Amino acid sequence: MSESRFIYIGTDSGATTSKVGAVWEDGTTVSTRLLQHPTNAQKGPEAVVRGWVEAVDAFLREQGIGWDRVRGVGLAIPGPFRSYGVLDRSANLPESFAGFNVHEHYRNALSAKAGRPIPVTVGNDGDLGGVGEAQRVRGSGTGSVVMLAPGSGLGCAYVDGRGLPLTGDSLAGMEGGHMPAPLQVLGVPAYPCGCGRTWGCIEVYTTLAGLPRLLEAKLAEYPNHELARSDRPMKERAFALRGLAQRGDELALSIFDFQAKALGLHVANLAMALDPSYFVIGGGLMDPEATTDAFRERYLRIVRESADPFLFPNQRASMRIVPATLGDLSQAIGAALVALYRDRP
Repeated sequence: MSESRFIYIGTDSGATTSKVGAVWEDGTTVSTRLLQHPTNAQKGPEAVVRGWVEAVDAFLREQGIGWDRVRGVGLAIPGPFRSYGVLDRSANLPESFAGFNVHEHYRNALSAKAGRPIPVTVGNDGDLGGVGEAQRVRGSGTGSVVMLAPGSGLGCAYVDGRGLPLTGDSLAGMEGGHMPAPLQVLGVPAYPCGCGRTWGCIEVYTTLAGLPRLLEAKLAEYPNHELARSDRPMKERAFALRGLAQRGDELALSIFDFQAKALGLHVANLAMALDPSYFVIGGGLMDPEATTDAFRERYLRIVRESADPFLFPNQRASMRIVPATLGDLSQAIGAALVALYRDRP
């Protein structure tokens, strides 16, 4: 049956590994098995593109699907972009990628492999991860979705009723991690962000990027804690917090409670502008393999309780805040879905 159906491929290019996913023409996922390979960014952009094509070819062979069934390909890749499909300088990729027209090169390489033109859609990896999660959470509905994914930074995406992400006129839409946090409510100073802004980007208070500063401030309240006695750099000590929180450590839990509160305030802030039906919370803290059920439930409860006082009554009654479910496949599946949606009349 699969040989008579068209397929849309999604490539998720991370800094270290790239992943492949796919959907059928009706939007259902072809496989939930994670296929990934090294990005090899240090070998240069041309080598990376060749690796993507080889990975797609391996995926198709594994599924028993021919290239003649491939209708389109989506690429999820970290921004920023100089123009559509042309990369700018990125903290996640070597400098040799700046100015590289990834859209043109990937399209040409795929078309050469398939022996016919293959349309390619390119988008920010965070945006396309939101597309994948949006389809899962709303099913056949059309409610809009915001995804917030705290990790090393804060991935943000807004997905409209058609399933497409907000990219913005300069391709910098939904860089919500660099909006200022409501510091007067959180009761903290304006920590500088890696982006260069000093107004207190919300990313610093909700992700790994700000954990060392939050931990350093909190240790004054716990002078006998093992992390207070450690002589390791603060950044290394911060990496231990997630594991400690899963074991009920009071200090670690208090820091993640603070991050959940900050994220909840950001939910309320974004709800004022975007008024979505759903907020999907992703990132490593929502990973069932890395965190306990109790931890995830506590985190989401605090997000909700922190947002509610600042929402309009209708939003409090109808807006849902739910965990992400696709994990590492979200961006590849989202890229495939955008290729599908762009192909529809």
